Amino acid sequence: MDTAHNKAVVAQFDELLNSGGDLAILDSLCTPDMVNHALAAGRPQGWEGSREFLRRARRDMHGGRWVRSMVVAEGDMVVQFGTRELTWPGGSFMGFETPAGTTTRDVAFAYRLVDGRIAERWAIRDDLTMLVQLGALRR
Repeated sequence: MDTAHNKAVVAQFDELLNSGGDLAILDSLCTPDMVNHALAAGRPQGWEGSREFLRRARRDMHGGRWVRSMVVAEGDMVVQFGTRELTWPGGSFMGFETPAGTTTRDVAFAYRLVDGRIAERWAIRDDLTMLVQLGALRR
């Protein structure tokens, strides 16, 4: 597939991450055995793991958005980098009890596509900034 197609697939996947939506489209966006390196240990991979993550994240109620972003694609690789704002509903995050609130942090998502569908996904997030902004940690 060409880079324009691959960027469009990632944009559709990104929309699910931002505001939720019809999770049935994961079947067309991702390979059945997709490896999502960003999922917590013990979560299933493939379509089911991504569906479970998106259902639990409740993006329809706790949405996220890009404050700024840049998307770069070459061949079967797509990288999106920028600053994201998200609403954290409160609760445990990486072992820290974290109050509810809105936070802004830098993130990078990298995708490898096979035959025009996402086969692997990585997330590099500034979680420390999130924990400090929400008051779970002090500087």
